[in-house]
Amino acid sequence: MQFARALLTLIAVILFFGPILRDSNASHLTHPDWPGHARLHFMWALSFMACSGLANLYYLWIRRPLTIATLHLCCTWQACSLLGGFWTAVALTDLYGGTIRDPEHHAELLGVNENILVFGTLAALLAAVYLYIRLRLDVTTAAAARTDCS
Repeated sequence: MQFARALLTLIAVILFFGPILRDSNASHLTHPDWPGHARLHFMWALSFMACSGLANLYYLWIRRPLTIATLHLCCTWQACSLLGGFWTAVALTDLYGGTIRDPEHHAELLGVNENILVFGTLAALLAAVYLYIRLRLDVTTAAAARTDCS
């Protein structure tokens, strides 16, 4: 369980707090061309990310006991943020006139937009953690439960 907890922690820190560090500046939050109301909504989103990240870390490190169900909860929570949030926003850019890359503030890493590379890596890592929990931890827990009942 410690391996899954460590990976979920790494993903949570990057997923929930990375955008706060990266975008709390003139590229987004204090961008002079953004209307004040757009900045309010962006601050709201960043605040929600921070609270969500802190709650996710609470379940991983403070709440006891750490269970397989807790790992599933944190994994699902992160998937909702990553897949339901970021990747949905990417998929719908044409509908709302959004862009994935701002040439003034975003770089390419290994020839790939930094957002796509980072969030793609997080999605792959999260899928691996989910499979680890399902295939390794759930099976081990089920086998232990059967042994206890015998």
